[in-house]
Amino acid sequence: MTVEDSPVAPADLAYCEDLLRELDRDAWLACLFAPAEHRAGLFALHAFNCEIVRVRDAVSAPLPGEVRLQWWRDLLDDAARGGASGNPVAAALIATIGRYALPRAALTALVDAHVHDLYDDLLPTVTDLEGYCGETASALFRLASLILADGGDAGPADLAGHAGVAQGIAGLLKNAARHAARGQIFVPADIVARHQGAQDDILNGRDSAAARAAFADVTALGRKHLAAALALLPSAPAAVAPAFLPLALIEPVLRRVARPGFNLFRDRAEPPQWRRQWHLWRFGRRLRSLKQ
Repeated sequence: MTVEDSPVAPADLAYCEDLLRELDRDAWLACLFAPAEHRAGLFALHAFNCEIVRVRDAVSAPLPGEVRLQWWRDLLDDAARGGASGNPVAAALIATIGRYALPRAALTALVDAHVHDLYDDLLPTVTDLEGYCGETASALFRLASLILADGGDAGPADLAGHAGVAQGIAGLLKNAARHAARGQIFVPADIVARHQGAQDDILNGRDSAAARAAFADVTALGRKHLAAALALLPSAPAAVAPAFLPLALIEPVLRRVARPGFNLFRDRAEPPQWRRQWHLWRFGRRLRSLKQ
């Protein structure tokens, strides 16, 4: 089956790919390394994620955001199936769920986890941060693996779990300044409490010793999960290996934020686009060599 033979309608597929290329270019590039017959499903999955992630920035208060997220819940519960035809991402997602028998519960849990984004409450503990990343980024890795496995062995679930936590932490480091500007912190409360004044400093964009120490703890957590994911990667079937290509972009972020004098509120935490593309290409070659 080619992309053209996908159950996703061509217009919906084009919309999803354009949306992903605009809002998450790294994910779009990673999808291009996957076999052509599965790209439509991957584009639909990641476009859906883009729609959920951007709800916070699209609304002025939590309640409208809750309404938008509820629409996606209803869609996944079949209550709003009739409305999917008017939304190309929803239509593509429904087609992809049917084609690959994706678990709707995992997609609903992803929507539920992003309710946290609408509010400014701290996640209480490191375990809660890991759980948030597990239901969001880890779920995407697992669902992408299921698409690529196409009914076969999708590999160890722990691989997706560790990969998602590492990616989620890299994301919160990259977006720390943007989160702080809107009054939000993704550093969990138990880490903040270890460093007196860190919460106020982070919210006010102050590059203090306390803020740096709190982010260093989060960075160390990301490194632990990245190491665990990379250790498990050789056990993944060759078919699903492209799902884990985004792992290539985590270490560069963790390394940059750990540099002496790095200021998360002023300095860019991720390499430039050309460099990220090079990391993806190099990691793709590494994955191919692992599976040969």
